Amino acid sequence: MIKRLKNFYALTSHDIGIDLGTANTIVYVRGKGIVLNEPSVVAVNQKTGRVVAVGSQAKQMLGRTPAHIIAIRPLVDGVISDFEVTEEMITYLVNQAQKDSKKMFGPRVVVGVPSGITNVEIRAVRDATKNAGAREVHIVEEPMAAAIGMRLPVMEPVGNMIIDIGGGTSDIAVISLGGVVSSKNLRVAGDKLNTDIISYIRSEFKILIGEKTAEDIKIAIGAVVPTEASLEAVIKGRDLITGLPREVVVTDSDVREAISQSIDTLIESTKEVLEATPPEIMSDIMHRGVYLAGGGALIKGLGPILEEYIKIPVHVADDPLTAVARGTGIILEDMETFKEVLIANEDDLPSKK
Repeated sequence: MIKRLKNFYALTSHDIGIDLGTANTIVYVRGKGIVLNEPSVVAVNQKTGRVVAVGSQAKQMLGRTPAHIIAIRPLVDGVISDFEVTEEMITYLVNQAQKDSKKMFGPRVVVGVPSGITNVEIRAVRDATKNAGAREVHIVEEPMAAAIGMRLPVMEPVGNMIIDIGGGTSDIAVISLGGVVSSKNLRVAGDKLNTDIISYIRSEFKILIGEKTAEDIKIAIGAVVPTEASLEAVIKGRDLITGLPREVVVTDSDVREAISQSIDTLIESTKEVLEATPPEIMSDIMHRGVYLAGGGALIKGLGPILEEYIKIPVHVADDPLTAVARGTGIILEDMETFKEVLIANEDDLPSKK
């Protein structure tokens, strides 16, 4: 009877995996693969309280809206900072993912969250997703989902080390037998690198630039090791002395200097996690290497510089941006195998009485 009911649900609803990121939210639909990759931005009309735009359309409005419309990033450092707006965003994404299908029941949803978030933050994600129309909500830590997305043997007694560098947070985790052995969650990630670039250009060039410009520079010429040919980008901003527009040429060495302190923090934190790793698992990691996922893995030269400092091979995932979303999809395909990697719902836990 239960099996027939599950089959009925499968026919009448879509299963959805969501990588709920600070910078981008990626949606995976079972049977279709990744269907959406939208910036985690929502534009709200303050006069009416209604949502004007979500995702790419809202991101284009950042820093360009009139006083009564604000473009909000409802997730800060990987966790929900504005519950209602996050709920609106998830509802929009779930509806978009299901728009081509006529399904009777709400979807079963697996959501990726940063490691080390609190029970209150987990409940917020669960409630926001339930309110968005989900029938069932399962939560998985992002480094675990990324490892599954890279097809690493996470359920076997073998050490796997993942560094997931997202927009708001970086997760460094050592995984074995479906659990996290040692980990560290850092607030040093894509957004922090953008802030570093803004601060550096402000102090060195006396020009004020926006977050979007900083991100464009990081993607275009960001490199943590010198490149064969010098990379350059022309940026436009407001001169802090005259208040007038001005443009300057920024090189990859400027960006390298700007982000150097944050990259040092990431390397030191990786060493700390390795120091807390049991020797048997350490030998597995030395043999198998460290895996990089998330948008930060695309920074030029990050793998080689990390390898130089920790003396362990470093591999960048194929399509590191979607590793977590692909992992949620694999979990959806085989919930029985991967049920141990999911964060337990408080309601499912045995009573302490």
